Amino acid sequence: MDLAIIIVNYRTYDITKQTIESVINKKHPFSYEIYLVDNASQDGSLEKLQEDFKKERKDGLIKFIASQENKGFAHANNLALKQTKARYVLLLNSDTVILNNCLANCINFIEKDENIGALGCKVLLADGNLDKACRRSFPTFSVSAYRMLGLSRLFPRSKRFGRYNLTYLDENQTYEVDCLTGAFMLVRSEAIHLVGLLDEEFFMYGEDIDWCYRINAGGWKIVYYADAEIVHYKGGSKHAPEESRLTHEFYNSMYLFYNKHYRSEYPWIITGITYMGIWGFCGLKLILSSIRNII
Repeated sequence: MDLAIIIVNYRTYDITKQTIESVINKKHPFSYEIYLVDNASQDGSLEKLQEDFKKERKDGLIKFIASQENKGFAHANNLALKQTKARYVLLLNSDTVILNNCLANCINFIEKDENIGALGCKVLLADGNLDKACRRSFPTFSVSAYRMLGLSRLFPRSKRFGRYNLTYLDENQTYEVDCLTGAFMLVRSEAIHLVGLLDEEFFMYGEDIDWCYRINAGGWKIVYYADAEIVHYKGGSKHAPEESRLTHEFYNSMYLFYNKHYRSEYPWIITGITYMGIWGFCGLKLILSSIRNII
């Protein structure tokens, strides 16, 4: 099998169906299989998807995996990663739509360079603007500080201050980057065998950055490929966790990543400032959210 496409569903029947259809309704010049992992939705969406795609299920094109417990995005993807033997694996969000020859273009490009471990495409939001998360730098102390202090927004074209989302680079060009978004990440299976599966300590957010960090550390290139596009209907799920949970998980992923990869590299004072920054901003966001809810 050339490609295994992994899609995680959590109570998102309509948009998950749309994502699958955007793949199977196109002809692809390679063999592929889809793993639909249901993250303990318990809302009937899994059963409806199985009924909608019963022919594809019978033909083996779509394989359904029902997780008995929602242990996060990384855990759900790992359930499929442990089963597939495909040469390439694609993490694909359930709120995305594949455009034109996106998959064929990506496969052709990664095949030409055996040193590419992970490939991302141009990810567009529903309004046509670039989803900035699709090409990023690793969140080092300075990169994160510039973002938290708002300097990346004030000076997006600066190579120093715009490194978090690489806003100083042309989104229509192809180049190496530090990390990609888990909404669309094409990964070479050889790289996965070398660096391991997604880290399930990250419940949501950060697992894609951590994976890219390990793939890059393993000697593989991470590439943003501009000649392939998808649409990301960000926030399309009506059943996302409450805002306070999302906020906590977002900042907790920063804490986990820093502890795992940077804590030993920085002096204690930098670590202290980092912790205060992470949890200080987290607390501020939670307070502001509570005020908005009261108002």
